This record gives sequence, structure tokens and C-alpha cells, in this order.
Amino acid sequence: MLFWASFGLFAPSCSGITSCGKECDSGAALQPSAVSRELKDVPLKSDHYLDGSSIDWLHEEALEREREYIKKSQRSIRGLLSIWADSARVWLVVVATGIGIGVAGAWLDVLVKWLADLREGRCQASIFYNQVSCCSGLDPGELCTGWNTWSEYFDVKYLFAQSILQSFVYVTLAVLFASTAALLVDLYAPYAFHTGIPEIKAIIGGYILDSYLTPWTLLIKALGLALAVASGLSLGKEGPLVHVSCCMAYMFSRFFKQFQHSEAQKRKLLAAAAAAGVSVAFGSPLGGVIFCLEELDTFALESDVMWRGFVASAIAAVSLQYVDPFGTAKLVLFQVTSGGDTWRAFELIPWLGLGVIGGVLGSLLIKLNIEVALYRKNSALNDYPILEVAVVSAITAAVGYLVVFTRVQSSELVASLFVECDGGDFHGLCNPTAMWENVFLLLISAAIKLAFTAWTFGMMVPAGIFLPTIAIGACIGRAVGMLTQAIQTTYPNAWIFLSCPPDPTVRCVSPGFYSVIGASAMLGGVTRMTVSLVVILFELTGALSHVLPIMVGVMSAKFVGDALGKDGIYNVWIAMRKYPWLPPVDYNDKGQTAADVMRPFGSLVKLQDEKLTLKELDNFTDAHHFHGFPVVRGRELVGVVTWDKLRSFIDSNLSPETASKKCTFSSKPISHDSDHLNLSTCLENSIIQLRKEVPQALVVLMFQKMNLRQILFTHRGHLDGMMTKRDVVGLLNAHFPHTGALASNQSRGWQR
Repeated sequence: MLFWASFGLFAPSCSGITSCGKECDSGAALQPSAVSRELKDVPLKSDHYLDGSSIDWLHEEALEREREYIKKSQRSIRGLLSIWADSARVWLVVVATGIGIGVAGAWLDVLVKWLADLREGRCQASIFYNQVSCCSGLDPGELCTGWNTWSEYFDVKYLFAQSILQSFVYVTLAVLFASTAALLVDLYAPYAFHTGIPEIKAIIGGYILDSYLTPWTLLIKALGLALAVASGLSLGKEGPLVHVSCCMAYMFSRFFKQFQHSEAQKRKLLAAAAAAGVSVAFGSPLGGVIFCLEELDTFALESDVMWRGFVASAIAAVSLQYVDPFGTAKLVLFQVTSGGDTWRAFELIPWLGLGVIGGVLGSLLIKLNIEVALYRKNSALNDYPILEVAVVSAITAAVGYLVVFTRVQSSELVASLFVECDGGDFHGLCNPTAMWENVFLLLISAAIKLAFTAWTFGMMVPAGIFLPTIAIGACIGRAVGMLTQAIQTTYPNAWIFLSCPPDPTVRCVSPGFYSVIGASAMLGGVTRMTVSLVVILFELTGALSHVLPIMVGVMSAKFVGDALGKDGIYNVWIAMRKYPWLPPVDYNDKGQTAADVMRPFGSLVKLQDEKLTLKELDNFTDAHHFHGFPVVRGRELVGVVTWDKLRSFIDSNLSPETASKKCTFSSKPISHDSDHLNLSTCLENSIIQLRKEVPQALVVLMFQKMNLRQILFTHRGHLDGMMTKRDVVGLLNAHFPHTGALASNQSRGWQR
């Protein structure tokens, strides 16, 4: 603040963060004693925020500092124990969230596997056994007789009748599972649909959406997620697990008042919970922490939050491995098997090609998903969400049943594509005589999944986009790997393949690893993740020796994707829902100043000091539900007042005797008679003023770095205009033509 003030960027009337409505002495705002005196009049709890509003980070951080000061100033044993108790409560919530999401993730894996296997058959011993549990204990190569398909269970003899029965049960259960998930979401927890990551990003950034984190939402999200994934819809459970984890942290934090009174502390817990959710989703504890650093824009200045996220991720991973849902003593189902740890220079060509394909198809998937979401919003589908889910699940199951690679669950498909041929033959994938047929089927499978994913991501069911995107990329990567291997074996003496082993029985190209490259490139093209994606992929697959090729695929996909569109899938949905989230991007103002984009004085909804009676002020707040209003006397700025504080004062003081009294917000009113009510205590303690000549880039940077809700532009104490957080969000999303297309009516800003 001193740096900016030294360049004259702040209005000379009140340099920096000032207490408006009071006389502004030079430098008074920068004196700690003045701040402490102001804080003595501030209650040590957060303002009452309504859903759809944004928190006041300056106010929240001031309260946090005051709480720390009060605790540390106590010289008694009780004061020391109070500090320890607060820290213990934080770690109790962190540990409980880690254990809870680890167990919940394992439970979801088991439930999804059982429901998915139920679509194809059942175990003779018990219907509650999945196929792996039913056939456990057998020697390698031994035929499992305990598991029966539905045609075997009902003793259907004819081949045609067997096919009809199997496909009928497959499609019927898919529709039943998906429709049940949609019904639960629609009736009991509307916020449980979709992935949840866009909302979590907005919430951690200061958006208020407490109804999104309720225990009921947690229950429906988890149960609906299992049903939706088991139905075979082109979706995954990875992204929604972040939402589930944050719901758990919010639920545990409600037991302690220190989190109920601090929105800032609550968001620090949610950031750690999000890291634990990614850790369980991918079996990637380090990837979870880096995901929050990169994608959720947390931890940047909060080392304690990073430490909590690291602990939560580790505990969640340990809990998941302890339960061991896959029965393999591994965190995840995927594992890369390769004949060697070396790779050849010529492979950079197909890997770069996969990166380009991932960037192009990722951008295509985003654009298709946007068009589908807009069509759904503006058509009759918006009135029949459950029917849409039922129809799409039926089509997905019917089409998917015809292609062997789309019939199985996406997780099993990806796990099989990552494995080399010496580790098993997945439905004839390793048959050299059927190479072209397999390449065709893989590409068809990728196209089918891309189309279904573009439609499914946004329906009234819990849905993640990580796994279907990985499956699309894995199919394409395996196809490219098989083609590369076929060319190398056909022309082994070509100069480009001289680095391969001379022995033709030794594998030179590993198609399974090409699946990993394709998966990382496709996921990078859709989400635009970089560092966290590389870490997640090598933790997910165990391919630590091939980090560099994964980086090549992700890097090229990022470059190509950014050339075709600036935003990833999550940022696009944030923009369409118009959440007040500021992306951490550099803004180029092209030489323009704040005066070019600010809301001018004449367009602001403002309060004139000493002009309104208390009854008129009551009518004013009923008519205008903005979060706050500037208070002026003519053009002179008196201060800023929030809607909540106005309503609180009105509700407490409005009576027949006071209804006709004039309201003043100045601590030194012009009139001193008894016909005036002094509302100066309702003014905000801290606001920021700038001159309208400052560059737009500086204004955007201040909103990003300081988490501001508004900036006033003044000159010699006179108000010229104002910019709010939503104005800056609109400025940064100006390149996106569909901003606010899916916005709800609950968003509550300063001056919309």
C-alpha cells in the first residue's frame, strides 16, 4: 500500500485503506494503533452473509488478526490452552476429513464395482458379491464357475435369446441406476449435480454458497455418484469427490464455533479438503496438493494451508489403501507395465502428435459441451431433467453395448489400455492379425465417448469429466501406439528406427504407454492443467521414469488448446454461471485506465446523506437488494454502507416515532437537532479509493491479490465512480460470449 501511495495512485483525500465517515488524517490509516482502536468496536464474528454474496476479505482478515492478538495477549494458562485448543480443532477437522473421504472413496469404489457387474451377471454364492470377489482365490488360468451371466443364471440355451436377455438387462439397469440418481438429485439435493469443482473454486475464492455444502447434499452426491457411474454414463467420480470432501470438512467444522464465526478459516479448511478429495480420486496425494495450488488458486500466500492440505491428502491416501477396495494393495486401479524404462527420440514425433490431438479434441469437447448446455437451458429439456437422463442413459447403454471397448466401465477400459500385451490381452487387443480392426474400434470408441461426454457433463446427475476424458485420450493413444509399433516392425531397418534393439523379439515401442500420453494430452486439453496433471498421471500410473514424455504431451496440448480457446472446462462453467471468481491471469489493458470501465457517478445507486427519512430508507432497501451502497453528500463521499447493516439498523429502530426522522451517516452532521438519526456506525471500516486515471491492469491486480469487493474512484474527496468484483470478473470474461448464460437469480452483487 505504501508503494502504491508513493506514486500518487490513491486519492489524496484518503490514502490507502481508510475509515470513511471520519476525518482522514495524513497517514492515519497506516498506523497500527488506529487500526486497533477501530477493531475494538468490531464484533469478533463474521458478517451474516447470504447465499449469492461474496465475503469481505478485508473485514475477515482484520477479525483474524484481532482474534490472534487477543489470544496471544492473554498471559494466563487459560490463554495458552485456548491457543492450543484452536489449533487442535483445526487438525481434528483436517484429520477427520482425510479419514472420512478415504473411507467414502473406498466405499464408492466397491459400490460402483458391484452395481456395474450386476448389469452383466451375478455371483452364485451371493448377489452382493462383485465379479472379482466372487472369483477370488482361483489359480491363474482357472475358469471361474461361481460367476454367472444373466443368460447362464436363467439357463437360456439359444444364442440369440442370450444376446437379447443380456442387452435388455444391461440397458434396463443402466436406465434404472441413472434415473434414480437424477430423481434423488432433483428432489432432495439440487446442488448435488455436476462435478462441483467450479463451485468449490468460487467458494474458496470468497463466494457464499453454504447450501452447496450441507450434509444432505453430501449424502445425495455420494449415493447419486455411485449410481450414475455404475449406469455406464460417460462420466467419472473423480471431480465430484472434491465436492464430497469439502462437504465433509464443512460438516465437521460446524461442530466448532470458531469456524462458524470465521469465513476465512472455513475456506482454509475447504482448500485442504479439496486436496484430500483429489488424493482419493486418483490415489495421488502429491497431485492433490499441487492441484489445489494450480487449479483452485490456493496456498499461494498460505503456507499453513498447504501444510494442512498435505496432511489431509496423506491421511486420505492411507485410509484408502487401508480399506484396499481393489484388493491389490494399490491406491488406484491403473498401472503401467512396460518392458523397459528407456524411450527413443523418434517417439517424440507421435507424442507431439498426441499432444496436438489432445489440444484440438479438448477444445472441441469444451465447445460441444457449451452448445449442449445452452440448448438444454433454452429448450424443453430444461423442464424434464429426469426424462433426459433416462433417455441418454438408454442410448449410451445401447450404443455402448455394441462396441466391446465401450461396454466395460471407463476405469476398467483405461486400466486395460495402460497394460502392455505381455501383461494380458484385453478383448483381442494384442492380436497382430487384427491390428487395423482394433485401431478402428479404438477410434470409434473415442468418438462415441467424446460425443456422450459432451452431452452428459451438465445433466441432472453427479458427473466428473476426468475419467471419460482420460478414456478418450487412452483410446487414441493406444491406437497411435499400435500404428507406430506396426510401422517399426514393418520397417525395422529404417534409419529412424536405428535406436531400437536389433533383436526383433525385444519390444521397441510400448503402445500401453502411448495410452498414458494420450490420456494426459486429452485431459490437459480439456482442463488446461499442467504441473498438477503431470504429477497426478505419474502417481496414477507409477510411470515415474516416463515423466518427460508426459510433460511433452501436456505441454503441446496446452499450447494448442490455448490457441483455440483461452479457458478450460471449469473456467467456462464458472463464466456461464457467473460466479464472482477472479482467474489468476495477467490482464492487458492496452493502455486504458479505470475511467474507461468504471461505473460513473450518475449510474450508481447511492444514498444521499441527510436526505432520506428512516421510513424512506426502509423502502429504499426493500427496492434495492445490492450488497452495498456509497453514501454521498452531493458529490462528496461520506462512506460505504452494506445492505445487511442498513436492514439491521432499520429493523432495530423503525417505529412510528422514528419513521419521519432524517438519517445521517456523517460523524459530524451538519444538523444537530433531534430530528436526525446517526448511522455513522453502519459505515464500512475499511474501503479503498483510487484515482480514475490509474491503469486498468493495476485495478485488476488489486482485486486479484487483495480479494477486494469494490474500489471507489475519487478526486479531492468527490466520488467519480466505482468498480466491483463482478465488474472485474466481467472484464476478464469479456472474450467469452456466453458469460452468465446459465446464471441463477440468486447472485447478489454490489451494483449489478
